[in-house]
Amino acid sequence: MRMLTIGAFARAARLSPKALRLYDELDLLRPARVDPDTGYRHYAVEQLEQARLVAWLRRLGMPLARIREVCALTDPADAAREIRAYWARVEAETAARRDLALFLVDQLSGTTEREPTTMLTLRHSAHSDRGRVRPVNQDTAYAGGRLLAVADGFGPAGGPASSAAVEALRFLDTEAPPAGGVLNLLEDAVRAATDAVRDVADGSDEVGTTLTALLWTGSQLALVHIGDTRAYLLRDGALFRVTHDHTLVQSLVDEGRLTPEEAETHPQRTLLLKALTGAPEAGPGGTGGASGSYDLRLHEARRGDRYLLCSDGLSTTLPEDTLRTLLAAAPDPAAAVSALIDAANEAGGPDNVSCVVADVVEAVSGEEAG
Repeated sequence: MRMLTIGAFARAARLSPKALRLYDELDLLRPARVDPDTGYRHYAVEQLEQARLVAWLRRLGMPLARIREVCALTDPADAAREIRAYWARVEAETAARRDLALFLVDQLSGTTEREPTTMLTLRHSAHSDRGRVRPVNQDTAYAGGRLLAVADGFGPAGGPASSAAVEALRFLDTEAPPAGGVLNLLEDAVRAATDAVRDVADGSDEVGTTLTALLWTGSQLALVHIGDTRAYLLRDGALFRVTHDHTLVQSLVDEGRLTPEEAETHPQRTLLLKALTGAPEAGPGGTGGASGSYDLRLHEARRGDRYLLCSDGLSTTLPEDTLRTLLAAAPDPAAAVSALIDAANEAGGPDNVSCVVADVVEAVSGEEAG
């Protein structure tokens, strides 16, 4: 076996020695031999192919934790599918930023006319279930013509906290939001939700709620997210997770210190890093009762898309393959919600489970298109 020093290997793979040391630490790319006296790393020539794959995936912007998953796959076809799924999510997020850029260009240049497009609207259904184990339901689920929301409360007043957060957003369902100011409008609404949760919690940081909501503009969905409630998108038969959990375990996965499989059984998998709580208001520019900032962004909508918002009572009970199968098989949102909640309860129903499912469809004649 021909060996290369770390410097020679780094040059051949177009990676820095510093990057190689990090990949060794994260068990992503181990050296073939380490000198027992000096600790100097040596790599086999046969490792260059994997090293180059790592370098290419890093240039794509893929997180290290996901690169490790791709590199662990023995079938190249499976690796190709993982890369395709990752890039589809990148393209969806880029498309949302592109549309926002076009809107800003139109506004600043005074060009507002565009060719007519197909008018779209939402078909939706929502339900919240206590599950088979918990004595009370602390989740809240809501679906209207424009607003979709799921909140998962915790602490002695978790139910009222989740209900107050969603109730504070419901005014968004009454009239069409301005296309350019929708994120500002949603941010203001979340600040109101923060105040509502603080009132319920009466200053206790042991009471709070997660929150994931989508606001329909007629062609886009504005997302706000904090905690571990989730939003998924089913598009062309593939399921994409739109949100990123604000949990300790997810942060360890992001850093490459845990695998997704290890995260599923980690004893602290429910420990939140961010949530709307009853904590006192933060200083100027802070997020009030939100323990950390929330995610806020736009997503492009396409006809045929199916969105799922859910509490962790669903996402931690059913694997994503099952979610995709049930979502794809259901003929309409109501059937999808029913199938998902039934499946979670059949799997033991260990937690409250809430689902909102919405389809993006073409508006029929005479129907308001969001």
